Amino acid sequence: MASIDTNRNAAQSTETLTNIRALAAQSLAPLIRHQGSLKTLLPGALARCPERDRALLQQLCYGVMRYHPQLSLLSRKLLKKPFASKDYDLLVLLWSGLYQLEHMRIAPHAAISETVAGARVLGKEWATGLLNAVLRRYQREHETLKAALAEKPAFRYNHPDWFVQKLQHNWPEHWQQILNENNASAPMTLRVNARQHSRERYLQQLHDAGIEAHACQFAAEGIQLAQPCDVGTLPGFADGTVSVQDEAAQLSAELLALQPDQRLLDACAAPGGKLCHALEQQPDLEAIAIELEQSRAGRIRDNLARLQLDAEVKIADAALQDWWDGRPFERILVDAPCSATGVIRRNPDICFLRKGEDIATLSDIQLAVLSNCWQMLAPGGRLVYATCSIFPQENERLIARFLKQVGDASHQPIVADWGIERPLGRQLMPQPDGHDGFYYCVLTKNMCSDEKHVF
Repeated sequence: MASIDTNRNAAQSTETLTNIRALAAQSLAPLIRHQGSLKTLLPGALARCPERDRALLQQLCYGVMRYHPQLSLLSRKLLKKPFASKDYDLLVLLWSGLYQLEHMRIAPHAAISETVAGARVLGKEWATGLLNAVLRRYQREHETLKAALAEKPAFRYNHPDWFVQKLQHNWPEHWQQILNENNASAPMTLRVNARQHSRERYLQQLHDAGIEAHACQFAAEGIQLAQPCDVGTLPGFADGTVSVQDEAAQLSAELLALQPDQRLLDACAAPGGKLCHALEQQPDLEAIAIELEQSRAGRIRDNLARLQLDAEVKIADAALQDWWDGRPFERILVDAPCSATGVIRRNPDICFLRKGEDIATLSDIQLAVLSNCWQMLAPGGRLVYATCSIFPQENERLIARFLKQVGDASHQPIVADWGIERPLGRQLMPQPDGHDGFYYCVLTKNMCSDEKHVF
């Protein structure tokens, strides 16, 4: 009997690995309980997944979270009573079935049967009949069910109600464009290491490798791929010839207006893309990067090592000075922790994890970080404030709050052909086949009358 049980457990273990719907459900259930994110949960799931099925697993996980507002409303109409928290894996399994029927080119009978089989793999045989009935009902009545929900903003726009309302208030001329872009997939964009290659030369290398790409419109070292690919297929990636970085994020290096031998602080620096870009332009910088989380700081070190760049990485809180040696910085980049609402298309779980009240809390953290870093800026120095948020409360209104508190800061208008000019700084919106949503503002510290150096 023990041998039979062992064989049965081994068979179930093998089936768990091959039933991608069950693996997706196991991966996302903690997220639904607010115990992780796609970035933290998916890597482990991909490691347990057969290589041939990893693309499907990733598509299911990202797809379910991208369309979560609609899938959640549909599941409420289809279920007589909600699943308990302990059965959130079944809820995700149902969402994955609905997503397959609505958005994937999988035969409906295969999508339903594999999803139902997922419940068995999860050890919840009792739910197989329920899932089968609910998914088959959706297959029959999907047009009627969708029509019944069409007037709900969360269903029509596939975003939480608070998000839609806040966008309508803050961006009356742009809110629909932003929502449309958030529902799309983002392009894969590269940054060429100018120390090794020109952009034109690397474009030729991509062409020779059969990878279709074109130069970005605004970032001088930026290249956008026609289709995403594994970084291992990119010529010279392992040798630091190129990095993956959105075009909007690449604009920070130019705004810093770096000069040789300056002292640079990159606050909240992980994963280190902007820091590395700055060092690619000015390798002689004395650069310090601070990051609160040890695990995220490791990504900075990995990127520095791959690109053969040098910077000191400190585990520290950017809102405190207990790590600082008292020497001022000529340049500071404050890439502040934010709602990340400008990069939802890359991180679709943001719409689920964020709540409307988070914005006020984040803006207080941002002000604390900015105010603290400002004290470390040398007179005549330059600070670039950046977020990947589209909400003014974290951006221009935050800068206005800061300027009211200090008497030695001057706002420097950004003259550029990208983004939207605001009273303070410039705002980029997510663009179709283009850059993410981002905000930048440049501030300089006023000098005393007896100080003569301008950096």
